[in-house]
Amino acid sequence: MNSVFQIIGPPMVGPSSSHTAGAVRIGLLGHLLLGAVPERAVIGLHGSFAATGRGHATDRGIVAGLLGWQPDDERLKDALALAETAGVAVTFEAVDLGDAAHPNSARLRLALGTQTLSLTAASVGGGNVEASELDGLSVSFSGSLDALVMWHQDRPGFLAHVTAVLACVNANIATIRTARAHRGAGAITVIELDATPEPEVTAILNRIDHVTQLRVLPRFG
Repeated sequence: MNSVFQIIGPPMVGPSSSHTAGAVRIGLLGHLLLGAVPERAVIGLHGSFAATGRGHATDRGIVAGLLGWQPDDERLKDALALAETAGVAVTFEAVDLGDAAHPNSARLRLALGTQTLSLTAASVGGGNVEASELDGLSVSFSGSLDALVMWHQDRPGFLAHVTAVLACVNANIATIRTARAHRGAGAITVIELDATPEPEVTAILNRIDHVTQLRVLPRFG
C-alpha cells in the first residue's frame, strides 16, 4: 500500500509533485551522478514534460536539482536565472523517447570539463522517479534506497570482489544490477542498499581493479 507521502509527494515548492518535485529529483540524480554542478546541460523533455513543462515549473525543477537543491527549496522559482549567474549553460529541447517511455520523462546530457554524463529518468508520481538509462546503458533505480553506482570494466569475478567487501561490513544488499554493451566492455553496476556505506567502505570499493568511477546516492527523503 502506498503511503500518503508517495501519493501527494515530498515537501516541495509547487505546483505539481509529478512535474515539479519529480523534476527536481531527476535533476538531483544528474547532480549526484556527475558529482558536481555541471557547466553545461542539454535537457530533453518528452511527452507531457515537453507539453506543459514551463507552466508546471518542470524546467526550473530540473535545473534546481542540477544545482543540488531539494524540492522544497524556495529558490526553485528563480533556478534558471541563478543557474545562469552560476555559469551553467542550460539548453532545453523537446525529444521523442519512444512510445515505451513514461510521458513525464527527461533526458539529461551533462558536462563538466571533459567529464560527460547522460541520464534518462521519469517522474512516476508523487515526486517519485525512475532512472532508465545511464551513459547509454539500461538501468533501473529510483532513489528510494541508498545506492552505489559503479562504472567499471566487465571482468570475471568483479562482482564477487564487490559483494565480499560489502559482506565484511554487514551491508544488506536489496538489489544488484549490471548493464553492459557486450562481454568485456564497459559496464555499470547499481547496488541498492538498506543503508549508506561508510566512506572507508566506498574508498576500498574504489580501489578494486577495473573500477573507473563510483558514486554514492543517498536515498531521497
